[in-house]
Amino acid sequence: MEKILFLAHTEPDGGLAKTALEALQATTNLVAELPDAALTVALFGAEAQAAADAIATCGAQRFLAVVGPDFEAPRYATDATAATALIQAADPTVVLAPSTSRLCRALPGAAHRVDGRVDAHVAGISVTDEGVVARRWYYRQRMTATFTRDHRPWLLLLDSGVAEPWHGDPASAAVEPITPELDASARRTTVEGIVAADVDAQTIRPDADLLFVAGAGWTKRQPDGETHPAQAEALIQGFLDRTQASLGGSKSLVEQGSKGEAVLTFMSHLNQVGQTGSTPHHPKGLSTCCHGEEPHAVGWRFITERRAVNLDASCGWAQGKADVLYVADAFEVIARVNELLQET
Repeated sequence: MEKILFLAHTEPDGGLAKTALEALQATTNLVAELPDAALTVALFGAEAQAAADAIATCGAQRFLAVVGPDFEAPRYATDATAATALIQAADPTVVLAPSTSRLCRALPGAAHRVDGRVDAHVAGISVTDEGVVARRWYYRQRMTATFTRDHRPWLLLLDSGVAEPWHGDPASAAVEPITPELDASARRTTVEGIVAADVDAQTIRPDADLLFVAGAGWTKRQPDGETHPAQAEALIQGFLDRTQASLGGSKSLVEQGSKGEAVLTFMSHLNQVGQTGSTPHHPKGLSTCCHGEEPHAVGWRFITERRAVNLDASCGWAQGKADVLYVADAFEVIARVNELLQET
């Protein structure tokens, strides 16, 4: 019989992040497939009762928590200690956790301390005749592989998008406190504060409903024979401000700065989408001034609804890579869309 542990940390507001709720849903799906499987939920952070109450009806038999000021801020030493203590208290065979930066850093260390094995970037879990199997993407999401391990405990870090976020009625959860010992060395690193950019200045928004991708056409010569990067920036920034969409960029656009060509000042390699960039999971995507060729379109495979704006009616987007292609000038289209958004 498999003993499943769902492990997560709470957020500053005391709740669980969307990524954690997605991992929880994947965990409950797995438990439903396993005969006689027992589910335990383990949380750590400044507080855990509110988060435990919010997911109290997930079907877990036990709720464990490591809480206190020492576990509020991300810190390897305390996070790894908390995860280790929770795993030892639950004594699971399989541990599932969301791929947050905090757990990706601390869970491998915890796996070593409990003599376990850990795998990251897991895109799916299921049950076959071989038992629990995990699925991972390779070669920039062009090849998928399934694998399993006999060694226990087996720790799995689940990528975002592995399942829909868990939804359920809140209730009162009986949380068992776990108190690990912390020596002075675990507190050597102190968190004095967090400095973050303003929300409006942030262009990468993983939870946004829409991904807006800009291609190199925004900085090319326009019908008047001139380039208009300042106008392009104003139009794109206006669209992002009004829609709170996430910004992506094609490889050719983000690399133009190194070639001495006109660039969009708010675009960086962090925004790159495609074979050598990120693979987003937004519900909707709008590509502008991109050709829709395979190296770029491969990053769009998990976008649910894909639309594009391009002057070339025979571009790659028209070859089945987009649900809708608007053959039009992106400058004119986005300018008009901004006007309509301003009126609403």
